[in-house]
Amino acid sequence: MKYITTIDNKEFEIEIVDESHIRIGDRLLEVDFESVSGQPVFSLILDGKSYESFVYQGEEDWEVQIQGRQYQVKIEDEREKRLKAAAGGGSVEGGEFHLKAPMPGLVVSVLINEGEEVKKGQVMLILESMKMQNELKAPRDGIMGRVRVKAGESVEQRQTLLSVH
Repeated sequence: MKYITTIDNKEFEIEIVDESHIRIGDRLLEVDFESVSGQPVFSLILDGKSYESFVYQGEEDWEVQIQGRQYQVKIEDEREKRLKAAAGGGSVEGGEFHLKAPMPGLVVSVLINEGEEVKKGQVMLILESMKMQNELKAPRDGIMGRVRVKAGESVEQRQTLLSVH
């Protein structure tokens, strides 16, 4: 089955070949992807290189954090993509976005205040988990809404941290 995956407004065609191989474009890659202890933490081995990733379902897309960077990932199979295109559907960049903690951790710092303008990709908050500092970035341009946490506060996975209008 082929999937269209959108990461940072860039589309990738991914085909699942078998249990241990995927094809991205014309590249065939060996992959091993396993959940660690039933948590949203995954061990990813891609062409012999090992990565630790955090993956959880966001409000509309998947939230993936790998090597200290957070990505919003949208996944559609070919059929869904064709149906949406035929219906004229697209993604809406409006509305309120709630940033949720991808994993339990400690808020190291909040880098933006309520009411301030934010740009897509701007670091809004730093969350420490498993001795790694993770930069959580704005998914789009907007105005900072309510900040629900402060530096030094412990948070649970999927806890709403802040919102962007």
